[in-house]
Amino acid sequence: MSETIFDAKNLTVRFKTDQGMITAVDNVNIHLKKGQVLGLLGESGSGKSVTLRSILRILPQHKTEISGHVTVGNKDVLSLRGKALANYRGGEVAMIFQEPATAFDPVFTIGHQIAETVVRHKGVSRNDANIRALEMLELVKIPSAKSRLGNYPHEMSGGMRQRAMIALALSCSPKLLLADEPTTALDATVQIQVILLLRELQQELGMATIFVTHDVGVAAEISDQVVVMYGGRIVERGGASEVLKTPQHPYTNGLLSSTVHGVAPGSKIDAIPGMPPDLAAMPPGCAFGPRCKHAIAECTAAVPELELLTATHEIACTVKPKLKAI
Repeated sequence: MSETIFDAKNLTVRFKTDQGMITAVDNVNIHLKKGQVLGLLGESGSGKSVTLRSILRILPQHKTEISGHVTVGNKDVLSLRGKALANYRGGEVAMIFQEPATAFDPVFTIGHQIAETVVRHKGVSRNDANIRALEMLELVKIPSAKSRLGNYPHEMSGGMRQRAMIALALSCSPKLLLADEPTTALDATVQIQVILLLRELQQELGMATIFVTHDVGVAAEISDQVVVMYGGRIVERGGASEVLKTPQHPYTNGLLSSTVHGVAPGSKIDAIPGMPPDLAAMPPGCAFGPRCKHAIAECTAAVPELELLTATHEIACTVKPKLKAI
């Protein structure tokens, strides 16, 4: 039986704002075993990135409240403080950010930054850390890796910087990898290369991975499971194939239909009407209700709970319309 790497129960994240407390992530439950990849789908503002940052504990403490129970391995993540928290970030859990140009320090070389991370978390000598940095650049298939160690971030292309960001994230062999839309800033050809590389490395190293993306094709390529979020809540969850081929929540169905793929030129895209909800003024009941063509009066009565449709596929929907496969 595979080892459980990550478990989040009732993870809730609230922010202090001028409008009062708002809930950005609401009672999210995620469970991952070694080697599994979870794809997180949803529009901007659905809570995907906040979920990742709460797991890594990099949200601003003075205006954030995180509750629930989160474990990585046998560590209680939300109770970590001081040195234990610093060791956890980058050691137990690592993150690939959306834009590596802002994730790297522009005044230090790529090799220096990777080696510094290894020294900090592994306690090895600088020489051994430099060797590890070279190994990592070779692992992510950066050409002429040895000479690239001395490059500053601005001296690399976007694709090479993203590979270097992956090398940095993997340099300390984390148990859990968080990837926050790591291909968004890249052109289509480089996107495919990075996605295939990530999948290959994840399988080779056996990490559990949470991959945030807007791109359904990316989710299909890299994910074992898919979770769809809306308004900070999980609305659908299941195996990647069943969720992406036979979505059963109206929001998931609309999200997958809002694409130009397979649509004749000049045709109207079947887009979701309206806008994502204002987290400071959430509608009563189902957050998707005001945009849902299947909505009925009962949808405003209470927030729907996730319910199993099959042994592995669940949705949070009051109506549960019978939707056709995409």
